[in-house]
Amino acid sequence: MIKKSKLFLCGITLAALLSGCGTTGVQAPVVERHPSASSAAASDPRDRDPAYYTVKRGDTLLRIALEHGQNYRDLVAWNDLSNPNDIKVDQVLRVLPPNGDAGGAQTSAIVMPPVTEIKPAAPVVPKKTGPRGEKRAYSDATLAELRADGGASDVKPAPAAAVAAVPAAAAAAPAASAPGDEKISWMWPSEGKVIGTFDEGKNKGVDIAGKAGQQVVAAGAGKVMYAGSGIRGYGNLVIVKHSNSLLSAYAHNRSILVKEGQNVNKGQAIAEMGDSDADRVKLHFEIRQQGKPVDPSKFLPNR
Repeated sequence: MIKKSKLFLCGITLAALLSGCGTTGVQAPVVERHPSASSAAASDPRDRDPAYYTVKRGDTLLRIALEHGQNYRDLVAWNDLSNPNDIKVDQVLRVLPPNGDAGGAQTSAIVMPPVTEIKPAAPVVPKKTGPRGEKRAYSDATLAELRADGGASDVKPAPAAAVAAVPAAAAAAPAASAPGDEKISWMWPSEGKVIGTFDEGKNKGVDIAGKAGQQVVAAGAGKVMYAGSGIRGYGNLVIVKHSNSLLSAYAHNRSILVKEGQNVNKGQAIAEMGDSDADRVKLHFEIRQQGKPVDPSKFLPNR
């Protein structure tokens, strides 16, 4: 009897052991992880390359070109854009010339004959009394239509009778011919009282008071890279490129006397002072180096 009991207990123990060995363990779930699209985008080497720029909301090709000291036509060519008005947020654009080329037009001094073409006067642009936002937003497509005749500005030159005499200092000043930025010869773009000084946070240049129709001259020799009214807040604007890194801008003009692609000498008349997209008659003058606004007083001679 005792032997049978022992055999029975051994059988139960063996069954329990076999049952435990056959139990299947519960495995932890496996989650397959993939890198996110944003991480992949952040690793794009172009994001760290100064030759490229990522389009932000509200950008226009003209504004991007101005901020990087380039001609917007060059940006169209470098990025193979079929429609310069069709750029999208997060689109990556090349803003420096490929292969280290200088890009844009050369700006060595070229002696220009006096302007002899006289056109009828354009109607005076009415003075803006409301907010600047009332001005129609810039459209590269509209601007392209206005340049269908070969790049001429929609602002016509005023008659010769309304043009003031060139300042004596401008007439005697030689054109800049040195290739280095530090050797470019500068002069004040107009006579008048300085009513606004450079403040990087508030004013990107200097403001010079004057009379409507007063002459505005090129502050240095160069080539006109823009002439028009496509940038809100600047009115009738002229931009002159002096070297691969320096350009000057002349805003709020009543009329423009030059065309895109035209070479100009230091002291040559390029516009007439006005109040387009401004609250009073004045010239807003900027100098930009590598697309960044810099204090004009560091370049202009003492008055």
